[in-house]
Amino acid sequence: MTESTTTIGAETAPKTSTKMTNANDFNWDDSGKGWNSYSSEEFAKMEALYEKTMNTVAEHQVVEGSVAAITTKDVIINIGFKSDGLVPLTEFRHMPDLKVGDKVEVYIETQEDKNGQLVLSHKTARAMHSWDRVNAALDKNEIIQGFVKCRTKGGLIVDVFGIEAFLPGSQIDVKPIRDYDVFVGKTMEFKVVKINNEFKNVVVSHKVLIEQELESQKSEIISKLEKGQVLEGTVKNITSYGVFMDLGGVDGLLHITDIAWGRIGHPEELLKLDQKVNVVILDFDNEKKRIALGLKQLSSHPWDSLEEGLNVGDKVKGKVVVIADYGAFVEIKPGIEGLLHVSEMSYSQHLRSPQDFLKVGDEIEAVVLTLDRQDRKMSLGMKQLKPDPWSVVAEKYAIGSRHTSTVRNFTNFGVFVELEEGIDGLIHISDLSWSKKIKHPSDVTKVGEKIDVVVLDVDAANRRLSLGHKQIDENPWEVYETIFTIGSVHPGTVAKITEKGAIITMPHGVEAFCPTRHLQKEGGVAAKADETVDFKVTEFSKENRKIGVSHASIHEEVETVRKTTEVKSTKDSMKKIKDSVEKTTLGDLSSLSNLKNDMEEKAANAKAKSEDAPVEGEAEKKPKAKRATKKSEE
Repeated sequence: MTESTTTIGAETAPKTSTKMTNANDFNWDDSGKGWNSYSSEEFAKMEALYEKTMNTVAEHQVVEGSVAAITTKDVIINIGFKSDGLVPLTEFRHMPDLKVGDKVEVYIETQEDKNGQLVLSHKTARAMHSWDRVNAALDKNEIIQGFVKCRTKGGLIVDVFGIEAFLPGSQIDVKPIRDYDVFVGKTMEFKVVKINNEFKNVVVSHKVLIEQELESQKSEIISKLEKGQVLEGTVKNITSYGVFMDLGGVDGLLHITDIAWGRIGHPEELLKLDQKVNVVILDFDNEKKRIALGLKQLSSHPWDSLEEGLNVGDKVKGKVVVIADYGAFVEIKPGIEGLLHVSEMSYSQHLRSPQDFLKVGDEIEAVVLTLDRQDRKMSLGMKQLKPDPWSVVAEKYAIGSRHTSTVRNFTNFGVFVELEEGIDGLIHISDLSWSKKIKHPSDVTKVGEKIDVVVLDVDAANRRLSLGHKQIDENPWEVYETIFTIGSVHPGTVAKITEKGAIITMPHGVEAFCPTRHLQKEGGVAAKADETVDFKVTEFSKENRKIGVSHASIHEEVETVRKTTEVKSTKDSMKKIKDSVEKTTLGDLSSLSNLKNDMEEKAANAKAKSEDAPVEGEAEKKPKAKRATKKSEE
């Protein structure tokens, strides 16, 4: 074998430049590198040793490998194959502490690509077992590690076993997190709290791990708490109703009413996040682990330092801090407030709202009406700074004087008007009009309108004014008495029809009443609404301002006169006949006898005509017969 090899080598050497060697004649066992120095036994032994150091791998399976090297882009993994595999470094973002020699799982995608390279994937290997491992972690309440990939709406995205899990913002820490970005790129411990296998959603929490650690601390801290104990706390969260304080592992609530003695609109006015302040424990509940804290209790109450010289009747200045339906609270000093009732804001007697006088933030001056240092109560008055208008009402609003007022509100019996602030009066419904029947004051005026009045009566002691509106004009009933005399007839318009009759508008705008039966016109038809006819005055009362009228009596009277005239005429005719009969002579009786015969003859002829009415076919015969009969009678 050696000789042939040498021969071939000698023969081919000089021919290489002119002619290529036939591949079928090449001795592949002699590479020229000394491989042929191994005997068959040695080659078999070396092959066996080589097979022991090489793993038999198959594609699409997960194997464990070790990190051989780490470059800037890839991680070189040795799985015991004839060549190492490359895995992108980005697939190990969840393992920032990866180093050479670490054991990792990889998935064999292909044993040899077009470049002869073994292709591996760590991400795919993790994903193949991820759901089993995530479900196992939930069932066993296991603590797992995850890599925070990025921020999303409402929380963070965490890589857990190759699965993207959601970490809500409320589950990051026991205290509110204001900046989520500080957690991106970190590896943290979590617990799986929820899995939706249908939609492949996983929710994890880091907060539960902190709570478990704090729970043991809470029990120990609460067991040492006492009412009145002063602790240092850190402002953890601020709400509209109070502040949550971190007392070193346990939370307490500092209610807004316990922050300061004075009123504040929001806790942010005095406290800020992460601010450290001393608070006192007001109360706590071991079972519910609730702790009530106070801040204002660390300072003395302002009422205790209220000057002794302040007495009822003194003037004070303050700021309106609250407005209620019944009044306003005025802060004299921080923590010292007085109630200014709405009735003490103005001398006006009609109801008004505190918002009509004040608004929150107004700086005002008031008078101390009552002061109770023991119960820490104070009432104030604002109208007392002005003179009482009722003290001079008798001189300013004398009886009979005329004024212009403003309508404030109505009642069924009258109108309340305001002459000036604090001076109100009543116009009775009967004093609104001389001529019209007023059912409700709103028929005459409206709220807010100006109305002229005359002062009828003044009762300064009871703060009452009786006013009249119709008294602005003279009483027209003095004139009406001379116009609407009983029996006089005037045109009137039916204004309104009621059950018992109708309201009639007479001349000068005065209203009268006509009963239903007196509305009848000639022919028995009643007058209708808005119809104008003549009416006769049947009743007039100046004291009651009442006029009664009738239309029917007008044509009834005419009929009576007509009948009376006819009767009188008949009597006169009979009398003349009687007188003429007494003067009749014998010659007159003869004439009367002839007249009687003529009348009897005419009656007989008329009767004959009715009896001898013509029948069909005899129309022409009967007249001739009648003429013959007549001639024979003659």
